[in-house]
Amino acid sequence: MTVRFGLLGAGRIGKVHAKAVSGNSDARLVAVADAFPAAAEAIASAYGCEVRTIEAIEAAKDIDAVVICTPTDTHADLIERFARAGKAIFCEKPVDLDAERVRACLKVVKETNAKLMVGFNRRFDPHFAAVRKAIDDGRIGEVEMVTITSRDPGAPPVDYIKRSGGIFRDMTIHDFDMARFLLGEEPVTVTAHAAVLVDKAIGEAGDWDSVSVILETASGKQCVISNSRRATYGYDQRIEVHGSKGMAAAENQRAVSIEVANADGYTRPPLHDFFMTRYTEAYAAEIESFIAAIEKGATITPDGEDGLKALILADAAVRSVKEGRRVSVG
Repeated sequence: MTVRFGLLGAGRIGKVHAKAVSGNSDARLVAVADAFPAAAEAIASAYGCEVRTIEAIEAAKDIDAVVICTPTDTHADLIERFARAGKAIFCEKPVDLDAERVRACLKVVKETNAKLMVGFNRRFDPHFAAVRKAIDDGRIGEVEMVTITSRDPGAPPVDYIKRSGGIFRDMTIHDFDMARFLLGEEPVTVTAHAAVLVDKAIGEAGDWDSVSVILETASGKQCVISNSRRATYGYDQRIEVHGSKGMAAAENQRAVSIEVANADGYTRPPLHDFFMTRYTEAYAAEIESFIAAIEKGATITPDGEDGLKALILADAAVRSVKEGRRVSVG
């Protein structure tokens, strides 16, 4: 069976998913829709698919699944539309910026028995997945402490900041999902600190660019997250899990993994410059997992509930900063 896809949104992340879908032998990109015709035409030309409207994709008999890469404030409505249309749905995070809207959307997903996967791609990174496997295999004993470092090479435009939902719901939300993935338990308290150290315009827009978070589970396990919108040395993505018998870690990745030693010392190539190159394998693997769920009935993970739980942690982090206290998570 070949799963036939429609792509909604032909922007930066849409291009990433168009490549992932087209690169899978069990998938075919049939159509793309975007509010900007030139963006849709560029993907159609690159991958040999058609440009259609969202309405046409919704009604199409030759499309089995959609990948939603449109602006965040359209996600929940589109999920509901395509759930009712009987399509399998892959949606970029988040489902929505409001937890109650997400709950309402997931109710429709459940009522229609739709398949929904949320794009927390980092679970599928081979390096991070290998750390999870080391945990599952018992190689480091019981997980006790997790450390996640995630720093972007540079801040996005302030116009993006204003509609992103803020750093916790836009950037740290990936790390909240990764924390749940690695801890193996749900966090019950969140303590967050935030500052504006990179760009004062971000603060003027009501957001922060440098944050630290501590998550705690009921059994006392902890996760520390460090985020910054600036890393002059590249896209900084590292995790470390400390357990009762040892430690597992995934280091930063480089386009070329070599080391040169001479009279000037030891040098290594620079890090990847952003998510589109750092997580190429992860994007391909998550689409592969989504296809397997459609073809073979495999369990979808991460699903809509995972998206909701990560958003709830993000909301708690915002509240922690504003109120200057540790916040309990229901």
